[in-house]
Amino acid sequence: MVATILCRDGDKEQMRFDRDDEGILSLRSWVIENECNVVACESTSDFWVPIYDTLIHYVPVIVGNARDMKAFTHKKTDKVDSEFIAQLSLNNMIKPSRIFAPDHRQFRSLVRLRFKLVQKRTDIKNEASSVLSSQMLHLNDVLTDIYGKNGRMILSGICDGQDIDHIVSKLTHNVRKKADQIRAIFKNEVPQYVLIRLKSCLKIIESIDKQITILENEIFRYANKYHKREMDILLSCPGIGELSAATLIAEICDFHDFSSGDKLASWLGIVPNVYQSADKYYNGRITKRGSRVARWILTQVAQAAARTKNSKLKMFFNRKVKTIGFQKAIIALARKIVTIIWHLITNDEMYDDETGYHKGEIQKKKIVEALEISVDDGISIISEVFAILSKKDPDVT
Repeated sequence: MVATILCRDGDKEQMRFDRDDEGILSLRSWVIENECNVVACESTSDFWVPIYDTLIHYVPVIVGNARDMKAFTHKKTDKVDSEFIAQLSLNNMIKPSRIFAPDHRQFRSLVRLRFKLVQKRTDIKNEASSVLSSQMLHLNDVLTDIYGKNGRMILSGICDGQDIDHIVSKLTHNVRKKADQIRAIFKNEVPQYVLIRLKSCLKIIESIDKQITILENEIFRYANKYHKREMDILLSCPGIGELSAATLIAEICDFHDFSSGDKLASWLGIVPNVYQSADKYYNGRITKRGSRVARWILTQVAQAAARTKNSKLKMFFNRKVKTIGFQKAIIALARKIVTIIWHLITNDEMYDDETGYHKGEIQKKKIVEALEISVDDGISIISEVFAILSKKDPDVT
């Protein structure tokens, strides 16, 4: 880490510190000895976290958006960046980012890891679908979800070399009605290399599913323990389920930090860019400045709300879709939902629809005990991580 102390009289001092516990403590001592009024740093990845957590009890710390700072300069070295951030801080030109409490940051990290695992699972499912398509095994013409219970049973059985009649006999009653169609799909022998690829994909999907379940247990346990009222309010809204409610709470945290729903929508990057020149005024694409995970879940919520019968949100979507098209109407509905949930949570109200819409009872997942990892298990996990990271890929020269 490169740090720069800058004074109004032009004096400058610069030092480099190791990014470890001793380096962080040395940085803290250096800052305190020089009686710094404020410390500023970029919000690059999670590199700012140990700096913030170590110094915040001794001196005000500003964590600024790296993209905003880069708008002022095109140079890129650690020393130049360090001095430039000090100049911006000295002149009060850094807008502080919202920093959540450590416990909430850990909660949000679980939500974001789940999001990444879902993306990886989707990639593997697409790969498996590509394998089936290349062999003209159109199982999706028979099953709604080829990775559901019946679909996996069929694919696993084929990979294990089981007879198709034996596989069909284990399927549910409704799917067994399509036995002739299933036999027609697998009437020819599937090549061995296809089975190997398909089995690898199924094993990876199964493993990811298991890890997602573990993460969801921790996510729902935390959300219902520390944000139960917010969860209940969000669940009363059309299109919002237990997972989307927990995700929104993780990404937004305290709704009272925003003075209006429009401010919250702007922070989430779900408002359009505005361009004005002379008398001409343009609205561009949405800014996408905030949390990518929050925008993704809001889009899912909006699509679900647009299909909800007898609700004002569906009526709003139907009006918009006629003039601006489906995609823009979904984004407009997502922004409207943001302003609604801000109002509901800041005023501690449940959703009430004038059209008579009433949301049925949501089947909540059972809350399990917190996952406890012993010190020995923790050491073993960290050792395995270091072993994996230090191992070279044999295919890379």
